[in-house]
Amino acid sequence: MYSGPLRAALTALLAVGVATAATGCSSTDSSAAAADGKLDVVAAFYPLQYVSQQVGGDRVSVTNLVEPGTEPHDLELSPKQVAEVTDADAVVYLRNFQPAVDDAVDGGAKDKSLDVATVEPLKEGYVPLEEGELHEDEKGKDPHVWLDPTRLAGIADAVAKKLGAIDPDHASEYTANAKALDTKLGTLDQEYKTGLASCQEKTIVVSHNAFGYLAARYGLTQVAITGLTPEEEPSAARLAEVANYAKQNGVKVIFFETLVSPKIAEALAAEVGAKAEVLDPIEGIEKNSGDDYFSVMRTNLTTLRGALQCQ
Repeated sequence: MYSGPLRAALTALLAVGVATAATGCSSTDSSAAAADGKLDVVAAFYPLQYVSQQVGGDRVSVTNLVEPGTEPHDLELSPKQVAEVTDADAVVYLRNFQPAVDDAVDGGAKDKSLDVATVEPLKEGYVPLEEGELHEDEKGKDPHVWLDPTRLAGIADAVAKKLGAIDPDHASEYTANAKALDTKLGTLDQEYKTGLASCQEKTIVVSHNAFGYLAARYGLTQVAITGLTPEEEPSAARLAEVANYAKQNGVKVIFFETLVSPKIAEALAAEVGAKAEVLDPIEGIEKNSGDDYFSVMRTNLTTLRGALQCQ
């Protein structure tokens, strides 16, 4: 079965869990936002906060429901945060990613919400989908749509349309801001396509199923130790399966992420003779880190190029 380090890590995980569920505090006081004449936008977690801020500019005040550096999946909302969702001018969220946010939206903010799961990647003539609809090529993928820059560009355009509908006097400003962000995302997409075009390896072994959209966009294969929730405990059978795959395919790096325990990934890496390195799904940014979406995505690209032996 497993050597000592991997067995010990699994035992520890089963005993104490990977991470503590987030109870998140909002980063912006929405009553203050209303007082200064800005649109009050609530974003469910960091990438949606970033896009909302970039598109809204000085016309919006954005509240992130998740505390910086906190894992967002199992967010529990306080009564104050539920009220922030209900009272907001707009709510930008990802349905089925944070059940508590879904409940708050359904309870009083559905008519002013934007579910980014209904947005296609940016391409000529794209049209947002109906609520709950899913394209065939998206079925079975994880919900981390923002790791594909073309999809985040589509979200930026959808946010601009949402804000423009609420505040038509400044619709052209929101559209221009989204266009500027789209250009930057297009440059990032090209960097990824070029940087990952000629690699000896094409498979990434990751701690949880968070990189499906990135892998699909750039021709990689994702093998995940756990499913969609990073706190999910991997079964012994799954650990054995991934360990065997890594050994048979000469995997040199096992990736873990920033906001959860690396113990399982590190133990698996030791088991198969690989290194353990960070690949960040950008679910949140550490407080005072100075990073943003683009800096982390470029760090991820550098990490991937090294691990996959790219030319």
